[in-house]
Amino acid sequence: MARVRVLPESDRSPGRRETESALSLADRMPRLVLEARRVAANLAHGIHGRRRAGTGETFWQFRPFVTGEAAQRIDWRRSGRDDRLYVREREWETAQTVWFWIDRSASMGYVSDLAQASKIERAVVLGLALADCFVDGGERVGMLGLMPPRATRRIAETMAQTLVADRASLEEDLPPQAPIAAQHEAVLISDFLSPLREITTMVEGISSRGARGHLVMIVDPVEETFPFQGQAVLHDLEDGVSLRIGDASSWGRAYRARIDQHRSEIQDLARRRGWTLTIHRTDRPASEAALRIMTLVSTARGTAMGGR
Repeated sequence: MARVRVLPESDRSPGRRETESALSLADRMPRLVLEARRVAANLAHGIHGRRRAGTGETFWQFRPFVTGEAAQRIDWRRSGRDDRLYVREREWETAQTVWFWIDRSASMGYVSDLAQASKIERAVVLGLALADCFVDGGERVGMLGLMPPRATRRIAETMAQTLVADRASLEEDLPPQAPIAAQHEAVLISDFLSPLREITTMVEGISSRGARGHLVMIVDPVEETFPFQGQAVLHDLEDGVSLRIGDASSWGRAYRARIDQHRSEIQDLARRRGWTLTIHRTDRPASEAALRIMTLVSTARGTAMGGR
């Protein structure tokens, strides 16, 4: 039977020794950061090289002139080589902003012996690695309610310092109601075990200004499968309530059905608002989630620009 434990608050808000490791990314997560940077390099035409029309200096392509466009946009030299009119398009080069929020509430301290890392460690590692990739791709990165957008090459260290300094958010399950401008991205990393109505209010609040969002659900394998039998005691890590059950196997069937329903409802919410949902199990490499999220952000931006 899988063994589980819950990390104390000190491990959800690292002390100085743990923080120094996180800042340098040299002890606990060098492999992930290097892997995430390789992902960013592979997506050179995704996040930074967006390859879409817009204001910029870099030539992208010629395309046929469309009736109704301003005649000043016609490239007469290229048009002179053919019997059609062509427009010279430049690549979109405006830096955009990606906002992060990393859940550090009590439930994120959960870890079983089936996982590679605790939920909170995986969430922090994933958030710092993604931020590093986005900044390397020319984006600005901010933290909701904690840090304004920045484009520093030391964004991972800056975010880690911000998390260490902040203790007020340790018991917050969901991000604060901070304004996000239209066309900005929000990457929210959590287990999303909050009531659906609270998640809905949060998503709709961010979407109301035209921002797009990506939900990254961190799941321990035991939370997903509930592989317990016999008598068991369940603890609510947020409220401190305990429940003793006599037949864990039977109770587990109802639990898994409820988890599936909750995820389905979150997926429907994300779909209605044009958001994405990524479910990441902590027994899987963090690079899998990083690649998927970066691809989803790139795809969402291309779709949004195409519809304007």
